[in-house]
Amino acid sequence: MDAQTCLKKLQYVGVLAFSTADSYGNPQVRNISAIHYEPDAMYFFTARGKNFCRELLSDGRVQVLGYTRYKEMSRLSGRAIPVSQEERQKWTDIIFTEQPYLANVYPGDTGKIGIIFEIRDAEIEYFHLGVNPIFRESYTIGKGTVRPKGYRITDACISCGKCVKVCPQRAIEKGKSAPAGSHRQIFNNC
Repeated sequence: MDAQTCLKKLQYVGVLAFSTADSYGNPQVRNISAIHYEPDAMYFFTARGKNFCRELLSDGRVQVLGYTRYKEMSRLSGRAIPVSQEERQKWTDIIFTEQPYLANVYPGDTGKIGIIFEIRDAEIEYFHLGVNPIFRESYTIGKGTVRPKGYRITDACISCGKCVKVCPQRAIEKGKSAPAGSHRQIFNNC
């Protein structure tokens, strides 16, 4: 598995959930299908004037989620930025060619009200929930950063082993302690 394979899986899903935060800090989710994929980036179309467009222009942070019927989930977290004016028509033409239904939504020249965003630097988390233990890994595209996630074992741990017995994903190994001086260990499979 790698970042490009995760992008391919998102492409197969088709309609993805895009999450942003509105001006009040509330989460907002939209389903978007006007998307084009490159090996190192994702491009998508939306109309100017929509709340979604305003949120992207003001902050840019976005999370994109796709889930396959095989119980695979890919979550892309990054910053969406508008493409340059010179590149806008090129990407609009590509997306409208790949998604012919857009001609019905934006007939004639009305597609010009749109804007193309790109996500180039991102973290992609991939989960396969159909296997045990659950497979979970993170990848990056561009200058994306992987942020550690998972359960933490603190200095309060007395090494009794109870957690090993109850962990449904067998992510904890008895005798494995946190690295010296770290005060905690992160189990990424949980």
